[in-house]
Amino acid sequence: MRKERKKSKLHLMSQNYEIYLMLFPCLVYFIIFAYVPMYGVQIAFKDYNTGLGIWNSPWVGLKHFKNFLSMNQFYNVLGNTLLLSLYSLLVSFPLPIILAISLNEMRSLGYKKVIQTVTYAPHFISTVVMAAMITLFLSPTAGFVNKFIESFGHKPINFMSQANYFPHIYVWSGVWQHIGWNSIIYVAGLAGINNSLYEAATIDGASRLQRIWHISLPGITPMIVIQLILTIGGMLGSDFEKVLLLQNPSIMERADVLSTYTYRIGIRGGKFSLSSAVGLCGSVVNFILIITTNFICNKLGETSLW
Repeated sequence: MRKERKKSKLHLMSQNYEIYLMLFPCLVYFIIFAYVPMYGVQIAFKDYNTGLGIWNSPWVGLKHFKNFLSMNQFYNVLGNTLLLSLYSLLVSFPLPIILAISLNEMRSLGYKKVIQTVTYAPHFISTVVMAAMITLFLSPTAGFVNKFIESFGHKPINFMSQANYFPHIYVWSGVWQHIGWNSIIYVAGLAGINNSLYEAATIDGASRLQRIWHISLPGITPMIVIQLILTIGGMLGSDFEKVLLLQNPSIMERADVLSTYTYRIGIRGGKFSLSSAVGLCGSVVNFILIITTNFICNKLGETSLW
């Protein structure tokens, strides 16, 4: 029975060899840049010495994991990471879906193209430029946000020096930058829905909201589920570059996340083993999250990654 299955799989692969040839460069990429570097994970279980190298450095077991979990910064860094991740998930995930449905409902093709261009464009701004723009916009002296606040007779606010504002700045600037780009997959999915379904619903007296709820949303539900699984699977991986560029000493209590903490103690502090342990902890948690989310989605519906 197993031999027959193997033969059928090989026969199927031979019939579709062009597809597998197209996938080959992608496979090579992940092997070189994702799997081969996993050799360095053992640093987390060693007292790494650059002179001895990875292989000859002494094993210390879970020493660095215990040190990290016992640090005072652990709960603060973990809390900040979870706060930003959950906040981003609740705000940044549904808004592209809403934008895609809104674009799909527009009747003016010209106006639709303008909206798409305006919302897609910020995605192509580099993170460094984006951080500089955010800092400039929120400047207490020259920023247009504070100019607007002053026009109502209020005093300017130094947003970048008050820690409580950082999660909102991080999340909503991310929405502005990526909402258009993230909506592309949903726009494509909505374009693939048969128009006869909408026409039949209109004839039966369905309102626009009813058509959206019963036709548009079910049509892109598989995409939504897949994107949700992938998003939750990367919850602890905050945008390192953006967070690092927006950080300053006055807001570190809310702006320090796992990725920046790993960079600070590893690259700048020279504690390579400890930073590897921190990074590995985050990767393990992300792996557990994606497995759990996929399992739940598989049980609740028919769509999942595997």
